[in-house]
Amino acid sequence: METLSDTTWDVIINGTGVSQSLLALALSRSGKKVLHMDSNQYYGGSDAAFSLDEAQEWAEKVNEDAHISPFKDASIFKHDASPSSEDISISPKLASSRAYTLSLSPYFLYARSQLMSALVSSKVFRQLEFMAVGSWWIYAPEQPDSKNGEVGAERVLYRVPGNREDVFAATHISMKSKRTLMRLLRHITKPNEDDASNEDEDMSMPLNDYLASKFSVPEELHNPLLSLSLSQLSQKDTSASYALPRIQRHLSSIGHLGPGFGAVIAKYGGGAEILQAACRASAVGGGVYALDTQINDCLWRTGSEHSEHPFLLNLGNEGSVQAKYLFSSMSHTFSKDSSTPLVEVARSISVVSATFPSLFPVAVEGAPVPATAVLMFPGDTLGSPKSPRSMSRFIQATLASVHTSRVSVIYCSVALPGPEGQALIESAVDRLIRAEGPQASVLWSLRYTHSGRLSNGEPRRLTVEDGVPDGYLFPPSSLDLAFEDDTLDLVKEAWKIVVGDEVDDADFMMFDDREGTSDQ
Repeated sequence: METLSDTTWDVIINGTGVSQSLLALALSRSGKKVLHMDSNQYYGGSDAAFSLDEAQEWAEKVNEDAHISPFKDASIFKHDASPSSEDISISPKLASSRAYTLSLSPYFLYARSQLMSALVSSKVFRQLEFMAVGSWWIYAPEQPDSKNGEVGAERVLYRVPGNREDVFAATHISMKSKRTLMRLLRHITKPNEDDASNEDEDMSMPLNDYLASKFSVPEELHNPLLSLSLSQLSQKDTSASYALPRIQRHLSSIGHLGPGFGAVIAKYGGGAEILQAACRASAVGGGVYALDTQINDCLWRTGSEHSEHPFLLNLGNEGSVQAKYLFSSMSHTFSKDSSTPLVEVARSISVVSATFPSLFPVAVEGAPVPATAVLMFPGDTLGSPKSPRSMSRFIQATLASVHTSRVSVIYCSVALPGPEGQALIESAVDRLIRAEGPQASVLWSLRYTHSGRLSNGEPRRLTVEDGVPDGYLFPPSSLDLAFEDDTLDLVKEAWKIVVGDEVDDADFMMFDDREGTSDQ
């Protein structure tokens, strides 16, 4: 039987995270010999998705190997509160382990994302099923009780307007504020038509200062607008230059794929499903996959006799392999030196016994029923902990329905690691389920700390391992809640390194149909 060492590889890709998997997809029609490997027994790396039992195994492994992982401090809680006898028949229970596909790094795709276009042009979209991301909500317990019949969680969260109709239908915004908001939205979506002095704007100031000084936007609208940018930083640390393009992305995506929504999420496993589809396409194109395979030693050889395949990698039981190029990531590399600053965020995944129907409205006639809602909890509204850091943070959450049972999954993150961050998350989840009523409770939860990168508006770079000309490193995994297009820019850069001048830039991810397939 042919072993990995029997082949001389053009490219070795180490790790099956999103960047590496998209590179494997991009090279799937290149004719190159590609070995794609991962030290884990599963696909996805920090973007993986698990069943309940798999999450338990993962948490145990993380706590054993925290020094080599972007994760640490993982803990699982099973909440076995016994309902009274009369409630047993109606109280939702945890379904079987495999009824859940829980994503470690949940993110969604905007309709105008470059990745959406690449999934279509590469034909990978046929292997995926997407669901609509619905409304954005802000936790605002100080809002007076409404007279419009809000129920459940809608009593403490109000919907962020996403278009002109939403703005004028909102009952919690004054008419004066509505006019101000419309002026701002016109400026964001059509900046060159409204103000000839745009080039002179100071976009480095915090978003809230920009909103107040340039448009006199009242403070009550600062957090809703910040939520559309998906920033996980504080108000003073979120610049206008970062937030406004992302608000524009949000607004321009609505209606692009269909009425009433602007973002989608893969039905099974979120981003993990996308990268697995990419790996399958690479395998069909001849790529070879080796999970549970680790690089024990890496030698970059000089001399003319090694010019075509300078890398010699020791894979332990798999022997040694040779390659022209090696692509890895900073979380997989041997290098201790990294110029990319990392941050730690507290994250949690909670399975709860409620479906929160009021948070999934159909926005317009003909729109699909959304499967996910986006929630933001300002830290200063949660009561505790009351440290300055906690009160300046925002807890970002996505609420996902589970089709197999009467439960939902709440994903939360906050850019504040450790017990303080987890206390904020627990407070946010508690307020959400208490608002829904006594039938809502947490059935199961996973809490952990995730190290990675938060977008700050600066482009990321593909870097070269020090002293190793053909060893390239992708930056650390992103902690953002929406796929950032600069990830695809990095993949394109790596693809061009391998294929060189053989193809045009326009051929990136542009594949013809394979025999026997069609758009139908």
